[in-house]
Amino acid sequence: MLSLSIKQSVIVMPIIGETGIGRSIYYSKPNLMELAAMLYFLSMGLNFDVANTTLKTLKDREPELFESGKGTRWMLQRDNHKRSLELVEFELDQAMPNGKPLCVYAQIKAGQPVIPVWLDTIYERIASKLKD
Repeated sequence: MLSLSIKQSVIVMPIIGETGIGRSIYYSKPNLMELAAMLYFLSMGLNFDVANTTLKTLKDREPELFESGKGTRWMLQRDNHKRSLELVEFELDQAMPNGKPLCVYAQIKAGQPVIPVWLDTIYERIASKLKD
């Protein structure tokens, strides 16, 4: 069985049907989305704890993203006050709480990290592979 677990904490567990566990274990689309999202976060250089927290936050804010791939596009950006990455809605031109404009381009130009979290594109890739 393939499940993503670290430190005795299971992050993604396949759904086991009523017919028993046997040898065949199938992952649902939401399970595959969770695994693909974790793979994406880790490939972007996030450590496991940040990737896991981001995944849990996304599941809480928009569970529909994992079911249908439809929903808001997100991004991780640096919060200089907290010295951490913050998950916010993806907008090229957005305003900060103090009213000053915050442009993704300006963050990149200043050398600040911006990591797009577009689960709709990940969902489309999974759906395409499942059709083949």
